[in-house]
Amino acid sequence: MSNMQGKTIFITGGSRGIGRAIALKAAQAGANVVIAAKTEVETAKLTGTIYSVAEEIDAAGGKALPILLDVRDEQQIHAAMQQAARNFGGIDVLINNAGAIALTGVEATSLKQYDLIQTINHRATFICAQAALPYLKQAQHPHILSLSPPVNMSPKWLGMLSPYALSKYGMTILTLGMAEEFQHYGISCNTLWPETYIATAAVSKNLGEENTLQVSRKPEIMADAAYAIYTTAKGELTGQSLTDEQALARIGITDFSKYACVDGHTQLQKDFFLD
Repeated sequence: MSNMQGKTIFITGGSRGIGRAIALKAAQAGANVVIAAKTEVETAKLTGTIYSVAEEIDAAGGKALPILLDVRDEQQIHAAMQQAARNFGGIDVLINNAGAIALTGVEATSLKQYDLIQTINHRATFICAQAALPYLKQAQHPHILSLSPPVNMSPKWLGMLSPYALSKYGMTILTLGMAEEFQHYGISCNTLWPETYIATAAVSKNLGEENTLQVSRKPEIMADAAYAIYTTAKGELTGQSLTDEQALARIGITDFSKYACVDGHTQLQKDFFLD
């Protein structure tokens, strides 16, 4: 495991699920982890807050900075980046993890829902990247990683979910564009998406808890895959849309059985946007 001692990772979202798993993996490698999310108080529906994850980060060997952040608010994002850089002396990795989901087509998606997914998904990716850029330029080994899928123009996905597809493909297009645009700064930019369903609150809320565990993997596979991407040598990996399996295969990990939620369960559900 390469050492993240003294390196600072800024994660949007992350009070639970994949963001939390990414945070804890970085913490185990000694990183400073900024958990910038909007859950401050735990509810029956949503377990985990920025403070509970901060405690877990500290316990895992990292240094935590919890910041209450709504990624729809440009001022809050700029203030959070400044606070993170001031606190830890810089920002090395930005992970665009905050996400909103709407599994409906155009006819059934309300404008309120539509605006929410566009704002939290691709618009926040844009603002966060701009706000982090001055700090990433100063970093020795800077990386932007967005949790978004390979752009797949298959009518199957577009017909079912075009509003959501637009919001997530938007993250990917921006990130791949930044890979080219920021290349001369030495900033690597990639996207990461799970090959299968991942057992998170978002998935069980949208797809029903009972059946999802059987066909899902644990969030840790995404944490390990993210780590494999943002710890690659400077400039070695950029402009790529990878799945968790592809990212792990690059470092020689091809047995994913330990990530299954139900031991020995191999009938896993392919994730959205993957044929």
